Amino acid sequence: MRKQLTVHTQSHDYPIIITSKSQMAVEIAPYIKGKQVMVVTNITVEKLYLQDLLTGLSEQFEVHHVVLPDGEQYKTQQYIDRIYDALMDAHCGRDVTLVALGGGVVGDMTGFAAASFMRGVNFIQIPTTLLSQVDSSVGGKTGINHPKGKNMIGAFWQPQMVLADMHTLTTLPKRELSAGMAEVIKYALIMDVEFLTWLEDNMADLMGLDEIALAEAVARCCQYKADIVAQDEREAGKRALLNFGHTFGHVIETHEGYGQWLHGEAVAAGMVQAAKLSQQMQWISRDDVDRICEVLQAAQLPIVPPAIELTTALDLMQHDKKVKSGQVRLILLKSLGDAVVTADFDQTQLEAVLNEHV
Repeated sequence: MRKQLTVHTQSHDYPIIITSKSQMAVEIAPYIKGKQVMVVTNITVEKLYLQDLLTGLSEQFEVHHVVLPDGEQYKTQQYIDRIYDALMDAHCGRDVTLVALGGGVVGDMTGFAAASFMRGVNFIQIPTTLLSQVDSSVGGKTGINHPKGKNMIGAFWQPQMVLADMHTLTTLPKRELSAGMAEVIKYALIMDVEFLTWLEDNMADLMGLDEIALAEAVARCCQYKADIVAQDEREAGKRALLNFGHTFGHVIETHEGYGQWLHGEAVAAGMVQAAKLSQQMQWISRDDVDRICEVLQAAQLPIVPPAIELTTALDLMQHDKKVKSGQVRLILLKSLGDAVVTADFDQTQLEAVLNEHV
């Protein structure tokens, strides 16, 4: 099984390779520039895949590695400094290639380190979670969290290539698989109602880790994202659609504490809130909202957010990166498969949605 597609960006084009049981070192070696490699991973992934990757790369390259703790709560400046320290201790130069081996946190942090070390060095993504394979590893958004807001510090920095191996998903905890499925469902809701039907028909296979079904879902999602990134690399317009449910979701993550709700879990509940606001605006029907809830529940995702006091939620929304001139902009559904970025919504309707579970 092998699929390949290309992401086109202003800086350079790069491939996404979707496969299973790959020799990771062999796949990424052609995209390594220079002789130095720094692999960044976490303590969970280290036990599963690190040694084979290091052994394979060491035949051709001078290889170093750094292991971070596992969790969204470690996506901070303190732990970015561990990557910088490792690079400095190994006397890495501008021709070093950083390799992100892990999920979205590892990918975001490695990408940001690559963007900022010596003002920019090469990096490669090997995403090992469904969420990172379909979303965070593609498109060059990198960064870390700030106590007052998620992903508030970062840079756009494109990888040299992305290697998505479906077999890595077989070691993924069920909760992490579900969290990734939230982003898969997101693509269907904002871009392709036929893909939503496909997901409904194939959800049992996807949750059962059928690698053929997973590869199809990952390939579709990566193509959707690649198409949007080619049009809007730095999120000046259409790319913001990919944040459907995220403004609500980031409120949940920030309020509850990073890592308490997984990103995909928060996005799932956030998509339901965004759908309910879309319904209040009479863009979608109650049946549409119910359909969204049902597909999320089939993926074993939460559809009810935690109780967050209204003024707190509204304040946290002000830290969202889509805010312009103090005005919150949301991604809402004109219909299933058709989303829009808008600030033209009734504040009382937004407050009603936020207040529903307080």
